[in-house]
Order: sequence, then C-alpha cells, then structure tokens
Amino acid sequence: MNGRLVTAAPLAHWRWGAGDTAVVMLHGVGGGRDAWSDATGGTGAAVAAAGFLAVAPDLPGYGDSPPIDPYDMAGLAAAVGALVEHLGARRAVLVGHSMGGMVAQELVARRPGLVHGLVLSGTSPAFGRPGGDWQQRFLAERLAPLDAGQGMAALAPGLARGMAGADADPARVERCAALMARVPEATYRAALHAIVGFDRRADLARIAVPTLVIAGEHDRNAAPAVMERMAQAIPGAEYACLPGVGHLANMEAPAAFHAVLLAFLRRRFAP
Repeated sequence: MNGRLVTAAPLAHWRWGAGDTAVVMLHGVGGGRDAWSDATGGTGAAVAAAGFLAVAPDLPGYGDSPPIDPYDMAGLAAAVGALVEHLGARRAVLVGHSMGGMVAQELVARRPGLVHGLVLSGTSPAFGRPGGDWQQRFLAERLAPLDAGQGMAALAPGLARGMAGADADPARVERCAALMARVPEATYRAALHAIVGFDRRADLARIAVPTLVIAGEHDRNAAPAVMERMAQAIPGAEYACLPGVGHLANMEAPAAFHAVLLAFLRRRFAP
C-alpha cells in the first residue's frame, strides 16, 4: 500500500489508509518520514492494512517540514500537537522511536487530552542528568565528525551500524544510513541539543492512556533495563523486548516489530 505525501499540513507527512484512529509515527534524530515507509520497514502500510489511519510526519527541520526556533522539546511537541488536531481523528495514538518517543512523552505531559495511546520504542524518559558529564561526552562524540567537516553522508554509515544489532541485515542497515545521510546538518545538531535536556521521569506516573514500551535486546542507546523500568513506572503499561534487535527496531526487524505493535493496537484500539 503506497503512502500519500501531504504537505498542506502543520507537518509534511506520509499518509496511509483511513479510520477513526490516527496512528502518528514519530522518527528519531537520524530519521525522517521514510523511517516508517516502504523504503525501510513498511510500518505505515502495515498499520493501515490493520484498519487504522497511519501518519508519518517529518518533524520540524526534516524533509519538507520547516524548522522551528527555538528548536526544543516544547516546540517539537507543539508541532506534533498541531498535526494531531489537523488530522481530526476521534483518537490519536503516538508511536515514537528514540527522539520521537521523547516528543510523544512531552506532548502527553503538556496536552494529555489530545493523546489516547502511546507506543514508545527505543527511547527513555530522560537523557542523563541535566548538564552532566555523560551528556557532554555524548554531544562531543556525535558532533566531532561534523565539526571536522565530514558531513552527514560520511557520519551516517558508522552511526547506523553502531545502532543496529550485530545480526541485522546489512541491506536494511544501509537503508537506515541513507535516511540518516539526508538529515540536514543544522537540524541534526539542533535535535541533539534538544534531546540532551529532556527529562520527563516525574511525569511517567501521570500517563493515563494505554501504553506499550518496546525495547531491543541489543539496544545500546536505550537499554532494555532502562525501558523496562520506564514501563513499570507507567500505570498499566505493557513491555516487550525484541530478541536480537538493536536501536532501529522497526527498520531492522519489521516483522517482529509489527507483530507486537499491531497486537497492541488491535487489542486496545480496535477499528
């Protein structure tokens, strides 16, 4: 099922299918709307085939969506909230990978009535201690190649390989790297600074919508132990860990990811 590109909206997005429940899929720092398209794992088409409206936006500064200033979590959440309102669906479920999962948490904390379900994949409720040494090392390591003039095209292959599980299909990893290489350098830099200040740990207990937390067994960016603790802090949340999978779950192992995601959606938001 081919997606339809929509640009006349608060955020440019791929759209598949129809239904009274919009499943809005939010990509990570190195992604874009194609993180959910047939070009990678086909999540949008799979969700639509299950009877839902599937929507995969470019977050601000990615693809065909204009940047925001300041580039921070509040602004990212506001942009996604505007898209959800624009869609006008009776229910909205946010599926967030990595940074997208942080944006989803930010939106549900700020506007809980707008969100009816959450799927958090390869993400966390905080990015270390604000202003901590670990955060500064993370930024320095990620930005050093860019500061040296390498550019996103040179940076992307190594990052993609490091995020994927050891047994990931090389062709799938290459597609992830190609997606990452298309991210504007200015957006990548701004997004990294946005996520290192993220901390919604205190809000987990207030999440009052059906929630699924999906970890990858070999995810070094969002460790399964961290994600399991996050799930335990969210009332009634479900937790699943995909064996042999790294950080790029829906793109590395789409069949396994879709099985867990669609079972949750059908169980909690039957069309």
